[in-house]
Amino acid sequence: MYRTLETGGYDPFGLVRNLQREMNRVFNGYDGRGGGFPAVNIWSNHENVVVTAELPGMDPEAIDVSVAQGQLTISGERIISPPEGDMQSHRQERGQGSFARAFRLPFDVDSTKVSARYQDGVLSISLPRLEESKPKKITVNVK
Repeated sequence: MYRTLETGGYDPFGLVRNLQREMNRVFNGYDGRGGGFPAVNIWSNHENVVVTAELPGMDPEAIDVSVAQGQLTISGERIISPPEGDMQSHRQERGQGSFARAFRLPFDVDSTKVSARYQDGVLSISLPRLEESKPKKITVNVK
């Protein structure tokens, strides 16, 4: 008798599915979209850089932002408390624990004027460009 998945028999593709699942886990984030926590967007113009990071449910006091040597670092710790009572976890996709992400800035910023705000689970960081690094227009004299 030929055994099938429906009858609880041998699954010839089970090992392949497990391998695919493990490869997806290992290479998560290597497709050019990022993939780390927190997810960020970075914009810039000639005046400043703006970074937004998704940090839902976090206490703003648990978030650290630093700028040093042309690099922005966002770090902290996300703690997820289980519901009250005698509960058993069946699925946990929301990660918890310490995190840190660092980003090279496109130009030197004035670290004394960096500002950050946290609203609706989104951290917004404004990093003004250092005056000395702004492009200067040079007038060409004609003789």
